[in-house]
Amino acid sequence: MSNQRQPIGVIGTGYVGLVTAAGFAEIGSEVWCVDIDAEKIARLQRGEVPIYEPGLEELLARNSERLHFSTDLGDALEHARLLFVAVGTPPTHSGDADLSAVHAVMGAIPDSQDHALVMKSTVPCGTGASLRRAFSEQGKSGLGYVSCPEFLKEGSAVHDFLHPDRVVVGDEGGWAGDAVVELYAPLGAPLVRTDIASAEMVKLASNAFLATKISFINEIANVCEETGADVVEVARGMGLDDRIGPKFLHAGIGFGGSCFPKDVDALKQLAGNSGYHFQLLTAVIEVNELQKRRVVGKLNRHLGGLAGKRVALLGLAFKPNTDDMREASSLVLSARLMADGAAVCAYDPIAEDQARKLVNGITFADSALGAVRGADAVVLVTEWPEFLELGWEQVAEAMSGDLVVDGRNALDPERVRAAGLQYEGIGRR
Repeated sequence: MSNQRQPIGVIGTGYVGLVTAAGFAEIGSEVWCVDIDAEKIARLQRGEVPIYEPGLEELLARNSERLHFSTDLGDALEHARLLFVAVGTPPTHSGDADLSAVHAVMGAIPDSQDHALVMKSTVPCGTGASLRRAFSEQGKSGLGYVSCPEFLKEGSAVHDFLHPDRVVVGDEGGWAGDAVVELYAPLGAPLVRTDIASAEMVKLASNAFLATKISFINEIANVCEETGADVVEVARGMGLDDRIGPKFLHAGIGFGGSCFPKDVDALKQLAGNSGYHFQLLTAVIEVNELQKRRVVGKLNRHLGGLAGKRVALLGLAFKPNTDDMREASSLVLSARLMADGAAVCAYDPIAEDQARKLVNGITFADSALGAVRGADAVVLVTEWPEFLELGWEQVAEAMSGDLVVDGRNALDPERVRAAGLQYEGIGRR
């Protein structure tokens, strides 16, 4: 594509920053990426990708001539007017978003009529107004500001960038908002052009709603277990209603990752700080936490206690096609199993290195069959494709016990039972 497109800067080279940079390079922009982590920048300059995301390595390699990596913000300021901010905003102990990295970026940028910050980081509603007041107080009123929340799903982030279901641009008028709209125009996505506060709320509200759907279907699954209904059939019937739709109606052991838990907490906290008690989100969070522990209850019931038992976990990442362990269900599950006296062996095709930084006391296997060898029970935690294609006769031969708990309702129950194993799903008959 044409090289005459507007160049951009991207500040922060995590999941969002790297995918954003690679995506804009793919559609023709020169991109100057900046990060304070010198080791990460050095790796990127060598062509090494520090995160696992399908298609990202190829995209970065294909557009390497358009991508520039540096620890010096001055490089981005020199070449680009639009500076996309993609730094971390993790929750603090109070539940509020930690905006220290955002403020550090703001503090490092001089006043300019020719530059604008484009906020990709997920921030509380009202952050844009607060930053604009700070710009004025610091003598930087010339800087532009645009809210442009990201809607990238880990595991499909490259596709999501290049084929977005919508682009949200929040601004107060002026050149910067128009320039962001122009940048995204080649992707042909529906455009939501709105004010800054509404754009900020779109991101939080979207993730909170999807998390609510997950907790709702998990509650339905729990009721199904008491009544003899099958949640897979219930979800199929519900999903055909176009007012509901089939997405995010898959019962399991709860949601995790870098977005849903953080954004649900952030919206609940934002409401509380504003004087409103968001009761629904309180329930969503509680259901999600309890759901992870229900698997332990199933294991206890079938095995007659966990002390001295060996449990295999298939999958550790919070979802397939990523190595992200943030808020992964496996963290809670492994900790509870060990607290009840079980020995835990786990296998994940991608996330082991990240898991080792967060989990102590479990054994890591180098294959699925290695993990299940000698196990009294197996729990499917992450529905990696290779687990769905396992030869269950081989699994049965390798195990000491015969219990398979399908924590994602992703396996074929009949195939598992045909191998002589007990199948236990979530909300299934």
